[in-house]
Amino acid sequence: MSPIDYGIILVYFAVVIGLGFWYQKRASKSLGAYFLGGKNIHWLALAMSGSVSNFDITGTMWIISILYVLGMKSMWHHWMWGFLMGAFFMSYMGKWVRRSNVMTAAEWMQTRFGSGTAGKLARTTSALIAVLFTACFIGYAYQGIGKFAAVYIPLETLAEHTTSAFLQKLVTQHEPAFLALVIISLTTLYVILGGLYSVVFTDVIQTIVLTVGSLFVASLAWARLTPSALASLPADWSSLAVPWRIDRLAGTDNAHFQFFGALVIFWVIKGLLLNLGGPAQMYDAQRFLAARNSRDAAKIGAAWSLFLIVRWAMCAGIALLAVTGVAGVTDSEKVMPLVLLEFLPAGIRGIVIAGLLAAFMSTFSSTVNSGASFIVRDFWQTYLRPHASDQQAVRFSYFATLFIVALGIVIGLNAGSIAQIWNWMMMALSAGVVVPNVLRWYWWRINGWGYTLGTLAGILLSLVALFVKDAPTYYVFPSICLASLVASIVVSLATPPVERDILTRFYQSIRPFGSWKPIAALSPEESSSRSKSESLSLTLVNVVLGMIAITGLYLFPMYLVGHWYVRSAVWFITALAAIIILKFTWYRYLPAPAEEGDVEE
Repeated sequence: MSPIDYGIILVYFAVVIGLGFWYQKRASKSLGAYFLGGKNIHWLALAMSGSVSNFDITGTMWIISILYVLGMKSMWHHWMWGFLMGAFFMSYMGKWVRRSNVMTAAEWMQTRFGSGTAGKLARTTSALIAVLFTACFIGYAYQGIGKFAAVYIPLETLAEHTTSAFLQKLVTQHEPAFLALVIISLTTLYVILGGLYSVVFTDVIQTIVLTVGSLFVASLAWARLTPSALASLPADWSSLAVPWRIDRLAGTDNAHFQFFGALVIFWVIKGLLLNLGGPAQMYDAQRFLAARNSRDAAKIGAAWSLFLIVRWAMCAGIALLAVTGVAGVTDSEKVMPLVLLEFLPAGIRGIVIAGLLAAFMSTFSSTVNSGASFIVRDFWQTYLRPHASDQQAVRFSYFATLFIVALGIVIGLNAGSIAQIWNWMMMALSAGVVVPNVLRWYWWRINGWGYTLGTLAGILLSLVALFVKDAPTYYVFPSICLASLVASIVVSLATPPVERDILTRFYQSIRPFGSWKPIAALSPEESSSRSKSESLSLTLVNVVLGMIAITGLYLFPMYLVGHWYVRSAVWFITALAAIIILKFTWYRYLPAPAEEGDVEE
């Protein structure tokens, strides 16, 4: 690292922290301003913020490590976190969330299940799960940023200039942990100060920096990948074909991928269920709730995936450079920082690293801000201080932010690797909540009791799975899902349904499809007046077209970087055709700028 690289990074940190101070007064006006930006932020800024929040540094390191191990067939692995979520957001889910007119995804539970005991219990359960997920994601981010920064910042050299034995031990034996704490502390500062305003507008800047950095890396990789280098790749590296078994992984650190075909089945099922259940209980829902109206919410969903295109180009470039030009890699999770250190020239390296630090900060800030909203809105205001003023709530949100960060750091300190915490979150913990989250939208009969006990049953089994070493995903995931499904259905049918007037209001405002016939019969005029944009058949067409478009937009630059030009062109043309069709099947039927479901309560 050269002085110019460090200078670029320091300037970047100064700018984003300065923005936190700049927006402090505006964000502190009310709780709605602090957590939802007063529902007055432009849809494109919210889309950029949500998108770049998915562009996290730890996730990028993980994507590259999986690419390094599996090649292009690793794209199937990303179904597990619902990477085609934008197709569902744009087609209908973004509108459904915005029409709820609440502040948090947990508060939504009382919109769906009422404000009685069952509704409050469902809300509390949802908030607890959201805080747990948020803390786990912070721990996951902590693992990644520490490994990344340790490659570039020579703390051993700094330790030579201090006489403190404690400090020398800290920066040499616990270097990743120390660096992670420093970067997290700086990021937490601007989150506390500016709320969602500073999160979104720093995310816009971070999107620009990330895009420039990603294009630098992708272009460099394309230029350096000679035909002879590409010829050294494994024969099936560029293939998307799904083998049932990958024998070469048996007995290695990646043996859990050996039965690849079985894993793909469950990754795809998990991804579809996750997307059908709505935005994850973190910053995803927050971006749609902050939209000005349902039309903007649908646009946010459409633009969500576009800003991530360069991420996949960069990931492919780094993975290919590592496979063809870096020897002796012992930890695949360190492939990204090692490649950037070796191949990038001074100055450009600073821009790229600043961009990747921006990726970390955007994800971390979004996660922390949304996690604090659950603590303030769904616990503190609901149970402790229901009559607190907005100023008191905003002040308490500072403490909530610090608490969620501290909890996440504790989790990060006790995790062995990025993969360990990510795999448990995605395939065990998430399995415990995904089925009740789907049922709440599409089945009228599920009630607060069913949602709560179905979720708790799944979470209990996911905690058991945490202590079962080497349990295959294709056993863990279906077992947890099945238990959660049975508990949700049995408990719902054994207890009284949600009051009809609550269900009717929900149906008329959200306009869901699925098994709602008894409730739709109570609102015949509402059902018959549904616009074409709300029809199930057209919605499903748009979801499929959106999934095709996103897949093509992600794959075409990856194949382009690898000089596989024919495949790149095929995927680009496929994506373009899907987008053109969407203009007539989706954009033409967007909701009016202001509709009944957008009116604030």
